[in-house]
Amino acid sequence: MTRVNMLPAFVLPFCLVAQAIEPQTRISVEAESTHRFDATVADKHALLAQQWGLKIEELDRYRALMLGPLGTYSPNLDPLSALGIEARTDAERQHYALLQVDAESARVEKLLVYQRAYDHAWKLRYPDLALINLPPVSSPLALNNAQRVAVFVEYDCAVCDNKIRQMQASGASFDLFVVNSQQQDRRLRQWAQKIGIQPGKVREGIITINHDNGRWGSISGQGQLPAVMLKVNGKWVRQ
Repeated sequence: MTRVNMLPAFVLPFCLVAQAIEPQTRISVEAESTHRFDATVADKHALLAQQWGLKIEELDRYRALMLGPLGTYSPNLDPLSALGIEARTDAERQHYALLQVDAESARVEKLLVYQRAYDHAWKLRYPDLALINLPPVSSPLALNNAQRVAVFVEYDCAVCDNKIRQMQASGASFDLFVVNSQQQDRRLRQWAQKIGIQPGKVREGIITINHDNGRWGSISGQGQLPAVMLKVNGKWVRQ
């Protein structure tokens, strides 16, 4: 006689209920995860708008603008600049200009505070070495003096270093531009000290040390470095 094993009557309904609950539970978990993700994105969006002094709608418009031609031509444009450039009214343009002035003022103040801290740390760490302070990038440079030359050099260039030493020893006044400085002030200072530029001449303005900021490419950009350039009749001539 064949024996048949039968499940208790209550087992089958329980399995069916469990199978019915499982998809609902999965959907609920996925919905909760999506909700948390959306909330996180919204929080970051609100924080970014607050940091720039903007409303959420303004930040949304900035992002939309950056998806168009403006973002193609200027991919790293900040929100205030983008919204100001694409302002729809004079009042809107003035509004973003004021916001940007305030933001720049706060940024510069932080830079100055850090610069003072850096100078103090330098004195503590290297009390016997003079710190060469670079002029601000936006400061006017004495490139219009007929007797003053612009000297374009680059890092890791022994010929450039020797040329600078020779010109310094001759007592010449010149504006020094480092082509591959990458806007790194600290490295520029260290390089200037390594090649022996005298801090006194920098303080007196006999020698200025500057990031190139594309100047070499704008006036010539051709030939090997170092390049000593003199302005003659409005044109830069290599010496």
